[in-house]
Amino acid sequence: MAGEPLLKVSGVETYYGNIRALAGVDVDVHKGEIVSLIGANGAGKSTLMMTICGSPQARHGNVIFEGRDITRMPTHEIARLRIAQSPEGRRIFPRMTVYENLQMGAGLDNLKFFNEDVEKIFALFPRLRERQSQRGGTLSGGEQQMLSIGRALMARPKLLLLDEPSLGLAPLIVKQIFEAIKQLNEKEGLTVFLVEQNAFAALKLSHRAYVMVNGQVTMSGSGKDLLSNPEVRAAYLEGGRH
Repeated sequence: MAGEPLLKVSGVETYYGNIRALAGVDVDVHKGEIVSLIGANGAGKSTLMMTICGSPQARHGNVIFEGRDITRMPTHEIARLRIAQSPEGRRIFPRMTVYENLQMGAGLDNLKFFNEDVEKIFALFPRLRERQSQRGGTLSGGEQQMLSIGRALMARPKLLLLDEPSLGLAPLIVKQIFEAIKQLNEKEGLTVFLVEQNAFAALKLSHRAYVMVNGQVTMSGSGKDLLSNPEVRAAYLEGGRH
């Protein structure tokens, strides 16, 4: 893709104490793309997501967003640049209602769009409209995932980071969630960086993808090419849905 990427991760090394979790990672995400990062559990995928958000910070290398170096910025300042994350494990506010969770996601700058944005989320995930006065902790896993994505979308992000959106969910719910992501990208041009263990669903959805092994990117290409790559198929797709 021509032009400067929206997000550029260059030579990033991230450590937990003395343990190196990311070993020189390079990843680009261009505006309007869905890019996925696949790999086994413990490969470092979620660590990369958290490093982009500034917690933990990269010890070496750079994270550039819209041409600006955000590597050393605190997380709350990164969020203000309209990078929103739906984290692994969903992490909604369980004692708050669905509606209150969505309020928490809205940036102070976006309050004039609040009603319009809530309507968009309810159109995207009709189940949330039915559950709007219910506490987040009483929702099913799939509904909580929809709420986590909805809450992130309330910030009107330029870049949406999705960490394991399909984890632990029934295939039908996974299909609904991936359909919603596709719709947001096609209709609104939303840029999405997706970390996902369900390699088949992720590659099918993505324009481009990266494979991570032991904290390093070992392969990259279009979603289509990686879907048909024999190595990728053997490692991540055998026994899966083809």
